[in-house]
Amino acid sequence: MKNLLKNWGKTIAGSKTRWVTLLIWIALVAVVSVVWPQVNDETTGGSQLLPEETMSVEASNIADEQFPNDAGVPLLLVWHRDGGLEQEDLQNINTLYQNLDEDPLEYQSMIPPFGELPPQALLDSASGDEEALTTPVFFSEEATTDDLQPVLSSLQERITEITGENYFDTDLSEDGMHIRYTGAVGIQIDSTELFSTADITLLISTVLLVLFLLVLLYRSPILAVVPLIGVGFAYGIISPLLGFMADQGWIVVDSQAVSIMTVLLFGAGTDYCLFLITRYRDELLMEPNKYTALTKAIAHSGGAIMISALTTAAGLFTLVAAQYASYDRFAVPFSVAIIVMAVAVLTLLPALLALLGRTAFFPFIPRTEEMIQKLENKKGKKVRRPKTKSRFSEWVGRITVRKPWTIITVTVVVLGILALFVPRINYTYGVFDSFPDDMPSREGFAIIGEHYPEGTVAPMQVLIRSDREVSLREDIAALDEVESVGEAEKGEENEEYEQYSVTLSIDPYSREAVAFVPELKNRVEDRLQEEGEEDPEDQVWINGETAGLYDTEKVTSRDQNIVIPVILVIIALILVTYLRSITAMGYLLLTVGLSYLSALGLGWLIIHYVMGEPAMQGLIPLYSFVFLVALGNDYNIFMISSIWKNREQMKLDAAISNGVSSTSGVITSAGLILAGTFAVLAVLPLQVLVQFGTVTAIGVLIDTFVVRPFLVPSITKVLGKYAFWPAMKKDPEE
Repeated sequence: MKNLLKNWGKTIAGSKTRWVTLLIWIALVAVVSVVWPQVNDETTGGSQLLPEETMSVEASNIADEQFPNDAGVPLLLVWHRDGGLEQEDLQNINTLYQNLDEDPLEYQSMIPPFGELPPQALLDSASGDEEALTTPVFFSEEATTDDLQPVLSSLQERITEITGENYFDTDLSEDGMHIRYTGAVGIQIDSTELFSTADITLLISTVLLVLFLLVLLYRSPILAVVPLIGVGFAYGIISPLLGFMADQGWIVVDSQAVSIMTVLLFGAGTDYCLFLITRYRDELLMEPNKYTALTKAIAHSGGAIMISALTTAAGLFTLVAAQYASYDRFAVPFSVAIIVMAVAVLTLLPALLALLGRTAFFPFIPRTEEMIQKLENKKGKKVRRPKTKSRFSEWVGRITVRKPWTIITVTVVVLGILALFVPRINYTYGVFDSFPDDMPSREGFAIIGEHYPEGTVAPMQVLIRSDREVSLREDIAALDEVESVGEAEKGEENEEYEQYSVTLSIDPYSREAVAFVPELKNRVEDRLQEEGEEDPEDQVWINGETAGLYDTEKVTSRDQNIVIPVILVIIALILVTYLRSITAMGYLLLTVGLSYLSALGLGWLIIHYVMGEPAMQGLIPLYSFVFLVALGNDYNIFMISSIWKNREQMKLDAAISNGVSSTSGVITSAGLILAGTFAVLAVLPLQVLVQFGTVTAIGVLIDTFVVRPFLVPSITKVLGKYAFWPAMKKDPEE
């Protein structure tokens, strides 16, 4: 492998071939950028994330067929005034609906006859305290979110013109009139606007942070730019490649996946660049010829980079086994991004380094001892020798072999205590829980929840199919969690279908409401069985947002049970193949698992007690697990492979100490950059991304500063020759 990589280095980064490699990359980026669409142009805003066979999706499909709603998709206008709506407010609502009737908005499909009602009749439709009124405007189901955004702006202008004031931007804590929008259309528009500027903000923030950290860590302006050039070229291939795949219908990509992919690319991509650059700098201290030094650097670090990339890509690709769309949509884009980035690091980056040579490290140019002496003779004074290892890294290397049991005990206890908080985490799957508090649709939803019965904001529908005359209204209404039940509706296509609209007496997005879904279904099934139905479980469905949350929790739990074992098996096979040690594979996976659980526990403490969030987004555990296990093994592979190579030439203690100290600098730098890029997700307004970035950044830091430099080498020391089992390497002298 080493000879193969050395020959590869000569092929793509020789004195002549370096220009060819660079021109090939430039041509590829130019061609695919012109021929294929960019991935941002192919993102979907589809909100259907559950598989078709889940109960709520089946119920929704049956409802569309048997109980069609020709009104369209609703936008809910929420009118609110503390102390009660006034006659002028009601008159303004009346005037608005007259206006909409005479001059409909584009894509408007239907409006209630509020323009024909007197103010008192409108007040009868208000909340019990007469402080809030919800009025809908329906739009065509064919209209996209992009179509409806300008329509909503036009509607807001009409309302402002009628009322004489802009009540959409008011502070809800102040007295007076407030108007907000919510409902399906409002939520879709807010979701789109959250990402409208997020990608640019995220990209700029990530680039600036990486640039700052590279300059801070390596103190070289040229070197700070080189990895960013490599990542930029890789993105120039990845974006149109994924855009082409999405355009062909091979994959589905959403804005959330693109945002996280950007972070992953800059974080992991820069790490891979640093692995090669650091090795190149070390070789330049020994080798006067920059091309020879570069081929040696590729030969020594190329294998670890390839295995790291393969491990990460394979780990991320396991998400394809998930049924929940938010997981599944990550699999291909992330895996493709990692593979393309690794190819760039082993082709484009060597070409750039071959062009720049020692100049890349200006002003701290690495030179051989002979070159330094010549420079000293020329200048007539001493020249400072560069340090390849810091005092701290050398201390870490020594302490791991001197006090391994102390290190193991302390780290396992501390990380174990943090992991104990994991069972105490509260999870949420509600869409509004991920929105900022001041988003209009969330504020409108909150007003409805405060002034109407809690279940009004999201009623459920119970659907049954039976050829018997069964009345379920009283049975359902008798349940404590139910506020009211509507009259039964018969199916239009098949009268065996019946539907009951159920308004809950509790928050429809609460854990209690989600737990009530199977209880309600079982209650209806029991009633049908009493009437003589033999298979009632196949004749009852629950529809609505609460049922969707129940199915989401059920499906994501199933995905965790499938994806986690699969990723562990795949990474275990890769580690065994590369390290040829079952023992090493075992403790590397265990340490990464401990790191993940402690990061999740500490992340919960920060999210709950520092950020003040009542619950963690339910998607975070699997997101974080996949990323931390895949990326965490990168550092372990890079460090442990150094120990393995040292072991061929020196005793175990020296191999461990040297391996830790020699890789400490680059892995610490890489960890800081990777953690920083994930932390950048905090600039986005979606809680699911903020929390994901927080937990993943914490996990990377734990891997970088605790697990990799202390725990893993200490375990290797304690196990001794058994760490290499079944190879059972002996000391070179034996």
